[in-house]
Amino acid sequence: MLPENIIFVGVAINLFCCIWYVKSIISGNTRPNLVSWFIWMLAPFIGTFLALKAGAGFSVLGIFMAGFGPLLVIIVSIFRKNAFWKIETFDLICGFFSLMALVLYIFTYNLAISILFAIISDGLAAIPTIIKSWKFPETESSSTYFGGIVNNVLSLLIIKNWIFSIYSFNIYFILVNIVIIFSIYHKRIFKKAIFS
Repeated sequence: MLPENIIFVGVAINLFCCIWYVKSIISGNTRPNLVSWFIWMLAPFIGTFLALKAGAGFSVLGIFMAGFGPLLVIIVSIFRKNAFWKIETFDLICGFFSLMALVLYIFTYNLAISILFAIISDGLAAIPTIIKSWKFPETESSSTYFGGIVNNVLSLLIIKNWIFSIYSFNIYFILVNIVIIFSIYHKRIFKKAIFS
């Protein structure tokens, strides 16, 4: 187990990667799906509260940063004209079910079940961004997702009390970020495999 202070390295890396992502939005290279980013902001903030309630220490900073980054992305996207991806019916359906999962999450008094609903909510919110990244990888930047992986790996390395309510969100964030990064780079990966 690493010293708890290492989490500040993860937070700094995550913040730097998020700022890089925001810079890409401002320059017009990245167009985020705001349905995904709104839920990605909301679920981790609630998750932070519940993880603290479960007794989490500094390791909760990884979850908090998973919500803070999307807050920045939403603010910049709203003020930057044409910065966000066109929202379609499927995005709204995923957003609706994400919000329903969040409602169940908030009103479930069992912490483990509440966290599970939050993860489901966040995962449903990720679907529009995964699809967009797969079909139009040029509209996404991988920086914030790489930062999320580093931040949450470091968060896992300082956990003292290994219970589902504390470690599950971190593991989920690592996995979903890997899926999104793969969606962004899959064409390049397969192209290299075919031509090598």
